[in-house]
Amino acid sequence: MTERDQNKKNAESPAEEAGKAGQSGRVLIVDDDAIVAESIASYLADCGHDTLTAPHAEAALEHMEENAPPITVAVIDMSMPGMNGLELIKQLRAQHRQIVPIVITGYGTIEAAVKSIRYGAIDYLTKPLVDEELRLAVEKAVRQQALLAENTNLHQQLDQKYGLGNIVGGDPRMRRMYDVIEAVAPSKTTVLMSGESGTGKSLIARAIHRASPRRDQPYVEISCGSIPETLLESELFGHTKGAFTGAHADKQGRFFAAHGGTLFLDEINSASPGMQLKLLRMLQERTFEPVGSNTPIEVDVRVVLASNQPLEELVASGEFRQDLYYRINVVMIQLPPLRDRISDIPLLAEHFLQIKAKDAGKQMTGFTEAAMTLLRSYAYPGNVRELENIVERAVVLSRSPRIDVEDLPQHVVENRAKLPLPSSDGGTHTWSAANQPALPLKRALEEPEKQIILAALEANDWNRQKTAEQLDINRTTLYKKIKQYDLESYDRAG
Repeated sequence: MTERDQNKKNAESPAEEAGKAGQSGRVLIVDDDAIVAESIASYLADCGHDTLTAPHAEAALEHMEENAPPITVAVIDMSMPGMNGLELIKQLRAQHRQIVPIVITGYGTIEAAVKSIRYGAIDYLTKPLVDEELRLAVEKAVRQQALLAENTNLHQQLDQKYGLGNIVGGDPRMRRMYDVIEAVAPSKTTVLMSGESGTGKSLIARAIHRASPRRDQPYVEISCGSIPETLLESELFGHTKGAFTGAHADKQGRFFAAHGGTLFLDEINSASPGMQLKLLRMLQERTFEPVGSNTPIEVDVRVVLASNQPLEELVASGEFRQDLYYRINVVMIQLPPLRDRISDIPLLAEHFLQIKAKDAGKQMTGFTEAAMTLLRSYAYPGNVRELENIVERAVVLSRSPRIDVEDLPQHVVENRAKLPLPSSDGGTHTWSAANQPALPLKRALEEPEKQIILAALEANDWNRQKTAEQLDINRTTLYKKIKQYDLESYDRAG
């Protein structure tokens, strides 16, 4: 089947050469000429590859479904009865994208070669085949397949780390937020997020990018509040050499770096009035000028912004441009603070526990009831980020597979949720473990549970249905708890 060089008897065998290169794969040879197919299979087996043959396209597709480990490379004859080689490649690329095709033919033309490459073949060889060309083509295909597999694996890791599945929460507001993210992600629409520090705005921005058609393009993030005003313009738009003292070379800005992808502007509320005007022009015209240049640069960037202060209040006070606010407030996502998502605390804590335990190489099974009660009772001024840090600390310090009270920071144990709550005498009260007498565990847990339920009722204007949903309990249980703790006396409206 091939023109073998008989003068290489003393050279290394193909298998030895392939072994040195570290390239071997599972190769399917598809040819209606059984002699040719078996000859190719025999030679590639000598090169160290696992081979199998198919007499036509239909049999090849059956092999794809049945074989494990999966086939990595397909050597396909162009001209076969029934489905031809190009049609087979088209189906393989649609159904088995991990397979890298190589086309062989006895009637090679430039037009056919171009067409096969356009369909997805990595190489195009003409018969009679030359051993070295075939070996190199298959090795190249195996390397290509390894890169594809690595790329797929990286995508899966990114999706696992930054995709929608990494956003944890069952609170009704969070579920509504998921719906908004899924709806807006495929579009080019500008998204504005608002929420306190630590509520997960960066995670949401990455999730929007990962769920969008731009997922394979750059994702660039910058915090406007962490960069001095004098440097922010250069960071965003770049600069030319000599534009200012210290500009020793041209520099590309974040907008240019994000071309084709997504740019996340965090803490947009920190931008100065001058920077707000430049951002407005950029968003309107989709062009910008680097510092020191008069030449506009056009970019295709999807912009996601976030603020840790209510922008509408900053607009009212004159600190934020009204026209920029209306330009960026196309789709608003409001991230609730963790203290308003009490029912999500156990879910988030367990989520972080699994991640941090894996990072630390520990086997952790969960939290004791007392530890979880404390976690649910704490106010979290640092929101989700603070909870993550608390769990990480507990995992590192814990000597038990279950996180217990002694593994939690002292301020969590002592302060709990030191929130002012209405009392039956019309004033307010704050509950803390520090000034409580020692009690049996069941009784000790009653006061923080009462406090949590009362805070949720007040937050929801004593709407029992909303409160039950927020606390992730059914209404019957809520009514029993209200009666148990005589909470009706706190309801002035009742």
